[in-house]
Amino acid sequence: MNEIRPIRAKSGTNQEGASAHNRRVMIDALRLNGHLSRADLARATALTKQAVSNIIEELENDGLVASLAAVRKGRGQPSTPYRLVPEGAFAIGLQIDRHVTRTVAVDLIGTVLARNEVILPAGGPETGVEAILTLIDETRQELSAIAPQSRDRLVGLGVAMPGPFGVDADADDPWMMAAWQSFPLLERLAAGTGLDLRLQNDAAAAATAEKMVGAAHGVDHALCVYLGYGLGAGLILNGELYRGAHGNAGEIGMILSRPRGCSDDGRAPLEHRISIASLCKVLEIDPADGDLYGRIDAVAHLKDRRVAAWIADAAFELRATIQLLETVFDPQTIILCGGMPSGLARLLMDALHPLLPSIAERRQRSAPRLQLGFTDPWAVAIGAAAEPISRTFDPRFSAILKTRAAGPP
Repeated sequence: MNEIRPIRAKSGTNQEGASAHNRRVMIDALRLNGHLSRADLARATALTKQAVSNIIEELENDGLVASLAAVRKGRGQPSTPYRLVPEGAFAIGLQIDRHVTRTVAVDLIGTVLARNEVILPAGGPETGVEAILTLIDETRQELSAIAPQSRDRLVGLGVAMPGPFGVDADADDPWMMAAWQSFPLLERLAAGTGLDLRLQNDAAAAATAEKMVGAAHGVDHALCVYLGYGLGAGLILNGELYRGAHGNAGEIGMILSRPRGCSDDGRAPLEHRISIASLCKVLEIDPADGDLYGRIDAVAHLKDRRVAAWIADAAFELRATIQLLETVFDPQTIILCGGMPSGLARLLMDALHPLLPSIAERRQRSAPRLQLGFTDPWAVAIGAAAEPISRTFDPRFSAILKTRAAGPP
C-alpha cells in the first residue's frame, strides 16, 4: 500500500473576499512541495475543489503556474500536477555593507540568475549611491539578457544593510553605518530604479534566504543567528519574518555582555567579541581585504591559537545566547548562518556542542536544536532578493484583511 506523503501548506479560507490570501497559500504550497494536483491542494489548504480550480486557472493565466503530464495513481482517474513557473516573477536584491555592495537577481523559486559586486568608493553615501545605482543597472541588463520576460515581471528591489535603524550613533563608529542611515537612501534608490523597494537588516535578509531556499524552508518557527561583520538574528515566527516595531528585532549583537574572566563590569556589545570584525582585529586583517574569506580560512586550517581562542570565547557566549533564544521564542530549530568562511563555521559549530540544557531538549524533535545554514558572502544579497518575492507571494494575514499598510505585519 502506497503511503501518502505529507503536504506542507498553510490553510486557505472559503470566506468571500479572501482570494488574495488563497492565491498566496496556493503559491506557497507549490513552493514548499513542488508538484501538486488540484486534489492535493484542496486537501492541504482546506479549500473547496472549485475554489482551487478557479485559483489554478487564474495563476496559469498569469504565467505563475503550469501543468505537467497527467499521472495515474491506483485505479482512479489520472490527476494533473502543477508547478510554479520560475520565469513567472523576478526580483533583485541589494546588500550594502561597510566596504562592499552586492547585487543578486533571482526568479520566482529563488534561483540565482545574476550576481555582481563592487567595492564601495570613498566619499560616503553620496558617492556610494551612484556606484550602487550603476551596479543595479548592470544587474538588470544582465538579467534581461538571460530572461527577457523579466522586464515586465520584476516585482521589486530588496535592500539589506547592517542595523540597528533609527538609533543615534557617532558618525565614525565602525560598528554603525550612521552616515548611510541618515542618508535618504531609499528615496534615491527608488528614484534611480523606479522599483518598489523595502529595507531590512542583514540578519533578517539572511533569514529570508534560509526561509526561501535554505535550512528554514518549510519551517514555521526558526531563528537564524547571523554571524558576519557584526552579529544578529533573523526571527521566523509563524512562517513570517518578524521585524519588530522599528525593524530592529533580532539585534542580539547589541546585547551588553561581560567577557568571561572579567572581574569588573566591563560590559560591551556582544558583537564586539563575536563577529568577523572582532576576529579580523585579533588576526590583524583588514576587513576590507578582497580575499578576506580565503585569508581567514587559511589561518583557521593552520589551527592558529588566536583563532582557537576566538572560537572558544565565541562558543562560550553563543551557547548562552542560543539557550536564551530557545527559552524566549521556543523555535523548532536555530540556524547558524552568515558571511563567514565555511571552515570557520564548522569549527564554531563543533565548539558549540554540547549545547546548554534548555526547554528545547525534547525526545521527539523534527529538527536539530542547532544546524548550519548558509555560510556564503552572498547569503544576505540572496535574502534581499528573496524579500520582494516573499512580500508579493507569501501568505500573510494582511491579505485576508485587505490592509494597505506600507509594510508587512
